[in-house]
This record gives sequence, C-alpha cells and structure tokens, in this order.
Amino acid sequence: MNLRILFSVLSCLLVLVSCEEKQSNQKIVPIEDFFVKPERTSFKLSPDGSKIAYLGEHDHCKNIFILDLQKPDSSKQLTYQVNLNVQHFFWLDDQRIIFSNTQSSADSLRLFHIDIKTEKRQALLKPEKAKLRWVGPIKAHNGSLLVGMNSRDSSLFDLYRVFLDGRPKELVAKNPGNVMNWIGSPDGVVRIALTSDSVQETLLYRRAERDPFKEVMVNDFETLFYPIGFVKGSTDHIYAFSNRNRDRMALVEFDASTGQELRNIHENKRGDLSIEGYSHNLQEMVYVSSFADKYQKEVFNASYREVYQELKKKFKDSEISFLDVDKQQEGFVVRVFSDIHAGETYYYNRRTKVLDLLNEENPKLKNIPFNPMEEVEFLSRDNKNIHAYITYPKGRKKNIPVVVLVHDGPNRRAEWGFDPEVQFLANRGYAVFQVNYRGSIGYGKDFWSAGFKEWGGKIQSDITDGVAWLIHQGIADKNRIAIMGTGFGGYSALYAAAFNPSLYKCAISSSGYSNLFTYFREIPPHLKHYVQLFYRIIGNPESESELFQSISPIFHADKVRIPVLFFQGGLDKYSSVTDANQFVGKLKGNSIPVRYFFKKDEGKRFKNEENIVEYYMEIENFLGEYLK
Repeated sequence: MNLRILFSVLSCLLVLVSCEEKQSNQKIVPIEDFFVKPERTSFKLSPDGSKIAYLGEHDHCKNIFILDLQKPDSSKQLTYQVNLNVQHFFWLDDQRIIFSNTQSSADSLRLFHIDIKTEKRQALLKPEKAKLRWVGPIKAHNGSLLVGMNSRDSSLFDLYRVFLDGRPKELVAKNPGNVMNWIGSPDGVVRIALTSDSVQETLLYRRAERDPFKEVMVNDFETLFYPIGFVKGSTDHIYAFSNRNRDRMALVEFDASTGQELRNIHENKRGDLSIEGYSHNLQEMVYVSSFADKYQKEVFNASYREVYQELKKKFKDSEISFLDVDKQQEGFVVRVFSDIHAGETYYYNRRTKVLDLLNEENPKLKNIPFNPMEEVEFLSRDNKNIHAYITYPKGRKKNIPVVVLVHDGPNRRAEWGFDPEVQFLANRGYAVFQVNYRGSIGYGKDFWSAGFKEWGGKIQSDITDGVAWLIHQGIADKNRIAIMGTGFGGYSALYAAAFNPSLYKCAISSSGYSNLFTYFREIPPHLKHYVQLFYRIIGNPESESELFQSISPIFHADKVRIPVLFFQGGLDKYSSVTDANQFVGKLKGNSIPVRYFFKKDEGKRFKNEENIVEYYMEIENFLGEYLK
C-alpha cells in the first residue's frame, strides 16, 4: 500500500474513532482488513484420501501445493510458476493432477498433467486461443478425457477427446450449431446433449455412441432443467433439477430416453433448490440444499449425514458446505461459515473424528463481533411478497442511516452469508438493506419471470417500496438514505438518481449500465446463444429502442439532483467507458456534485488490492459527507 493511501486510512480512522465508535460501541475495523484474500484456496482430496492438493501463492502467482495427511504439518510445492496462475486443477488419480494455467481470462489455453512424486509434467494441448468446458463425470477412459472446446468456432463448443499422452485432440462430435452442454455417463459415453436458441431448450438423448441423438423434450425459456448425473446402474435414468410443470425448482428422477419425469424426489415450498449435492463417485444424490433456508441441507446419504450432524454440533450457528470427499467417504473437506463468520476450511475424518483446520479465509476478522443478516418481507405496491435482508449497525435499529445495496443481475440474488462489503458498511454505522426484487432467482419461476422487461419499471418500484417500508417501520432516517450497487446494482443507483432523487441523499454506482444499448454490444461469442433470452429479460434494443432510451440513465442525466460517486473499470465488457465519461460530463455540466473514479486495468469488479482499498475509502468518505 502506498503512503498516500496509508495516511488517508489513518486520518479516516481518527475521525471514525472519535464519532462512530461512541455511537455504536463497536470497534472500527480498518478497510484493508475486510478484503484480505485467502492464502490457500481450492482444496481437493486425492481419491484414496491420503493427500490434499490446494492453491497457494509463490512469487505472487497461484501454484499447486500438496499436503500429505499421513505426515502432519508437511506441505510440498508441486508447481513453480512465476508469471502464470494455475486456473483450475483436479486429481486424475492418486498420483496425477490435471491443471490449466493462464495470465488472464483472455490468455491462451494451456493444459497439463503432472506426477506428484516425480514432478514431471506433460502438456496435453498446444497453447491456443480457445475456451474449454470439462464434460462430466471427469474420468479417464482409454487414456483420454472428454471436453467441450470452441477451437473451430468461438461461439460453439464441439466435443473432443484430449489424450493423456499428449497426442493431438480428436473431434468426437461437431456441434451442429445449438448444443450448449454435453453430458457424459460413467462409462465415458456422452448420451445427453442440451441445445438452446435461448427461446427454447431441447434435451437430446442417445443410448450408444454410434446412435444418433434424438429429441426427447422441449422446454420454453422460462422452464429450467439441469441434468446433473445418471442414476447408479442406469444408462437412461438421470437426476435433474427442474421447474417443469411447477413453480419451484425440485429434485427429480427423469427418464432421458422418453423425456418423462418419473418421480419428484424433493422440493422446498419456500424456494428453489440449489444445483448441488450429486456424487459422481457414488452415482447418487447425497444431499440437497435450498436458497430459502440459509443453505441448510436435507442429507440423504448416511456417511454425509453423519458428518453433517457431527459438525453442526460443533458449529451450531454456522452452515457446513461439502467441498470434497474421498472414495471411501471417510475423509471430507468442508467449509464452515455464517453471516457473521468469514469462513474456515477443515479436513474431517469420519472414522477417527479428527478435525483439522486447513485455512482461515480472513484471519484478520477472527473474533470480531459482526452483525447478523435479518430476513424481512414487505408487500410491493401491487401486493407481491418481496424478500429482503437487513444488516443493522451494532446496537441500533431505529432512525438510522441506510445504504440500499442493490445486487447485480440478471439471474442473481442477495444471499445469506458473510459479505465483507455489507459488514464494512454496517461497521461504519449504516444499516444495509438488500432487496431481492422480482426477477431475482431462488423464489420460483413466477417471481423470476415477473421481472422480465421491468429493469426500469417494477424492479425499481420494488426497491422503492422497500425503502418506503423501512421509513414507515421507523428503521430508516428518511433524510439519510443512499443507494449503491455494481453492474445492474449500479444501474439502479443511476436510475434512482435520475428518476427518484427525492428519496435518496446520494448514489454510488460501480460499473453501472448508464446506456442499455451498449450492454448488448460486448456480449462474447460463446454467449451469443443467450442473446434472445436477454431480449426477453431486458428488451430488444432494435425493436424496442424507445423503451431502452426511456430507461437508460444517460439520456436522463439532466434529471439528476443528488451527489453521485461513479466507479468505472477500463476493462469492463458491459459498461462503456465512453458512456461513463459522457454521463459524468453531463452531471458536471449541470453542477451536480460528482466524483469519478476510473481504473483502466480493472473490470466490472476491482481486483487489485490497492485499488480495492482506495475504492472503499472513497465510499467511506462519500457516505460520511452526505449521510453524516
């Protein structure tokens, strides 16, 4: 951190200690402590459960390290890269690891396997400008692995075999132009393909590799169907998450040869199930979890249930996520976290009951009493139930300054769990209000689709109605409310500044979409199939240009009457720097207080540690000035 930032941080702390600490009796945590990056990530058990591989840093680059569980406190570095990061890795077997490395997301694809004893590595592909999608289950058959790659056409993923001896990859099936996903079975045969034109999605099936694919099911774009694995012993029955003929996403058993749902295994009436819980090793569903219940699980498998129950006893107010497990279901890697706990990763042995800490996600926040997220509901003006979270500052729940933090989108939601941005704001004395407006995922098909083409309509009124509810409940000081967000959240902040300035004291936009026409110009080729879906969700900029102009803040900058803090990354693909400069220029021309913070090497979300600290310093000073 440079001296200018250090002195600024110290001066901010002196001010905060003198005023905010008196109000809340909560220790003011330095900005940089909230956003510490974990030293170790991506823990994966070897199939025999004897070793754990993980990513750690060497010369500022992510490299693979090996922890031998039979030799406590031993850790061996496996790769020694000084200008490349390991992007993704997995155990091929007990002795070999497959990994890819890149300098950036735009860099060439490089793929290797490495022997953990000899450290000898073999290139599996020549470096090329292509993206790769693994075809599960990831398992070697006849010395090769199945992958989807867009080598031939950047917008299409063909099916290939990648050979472990370094031979050139072999084309297995050419994408006819609409296959979005290839899904393999445990014997190495790809029996299922999902096609989409983003208006309709079709499931294709074949019994054997020599057979042609046949169409077995067609769904409209509002129906979601996710095949996740084959039922043990079957080549046509699969487990899937589906909201077909229902509102909520449920776990079902499905006959892929006929296109018929056989049984509804589990669903949660409060909300959609999360897409997780299938074991390729066991070929069974071991658990399900739901958005609506803070990720608490319904555990079906006896070994997983035993581990989950034991760890819930040890960590009563936390949630347990299964990250990995060995073939015998004896060794488990789990993550323990909550809304007030940044999270820790542990190794747990079901047989010996040994629990070993592998990593603290942010040790600087350990033992600091943070503020829980409270879930609330309110009615929108058209009588729709809207869910939201409030995180209060310590010891205060009435007549307090509020930051309305709008989540990004589309197809996202505010989630329960530890959020350093939320806790930073609450630590500074603000209540943080997160609305899951219509169009947010997790609350069923009807609620999601109710947000279509409502970016500048009912979605914004849901946020406004939530703020009105806060004021009527006596929670918010109506004269000290700010709105803030990134991406779509930044768009909502700019929209509020232009169309509802009397409700907010100030607005903060990070890579906000000031011009929705621009949003569609930079969609990468491999996502072009989703353009029609985006037209349904947002609108068509060509046939509905009047709608786009009416709801794009850049065309209404003259209506802005409140101070704006605007962040923009030069590498952001969806928010144009030219639009950002134009919008800020219009505000300055109208004598509106505006601060513009531009970093040419950042994308939508800032990643450089120094830039992140400076980013939140600006937010802290801006809110301190206008919400006082």
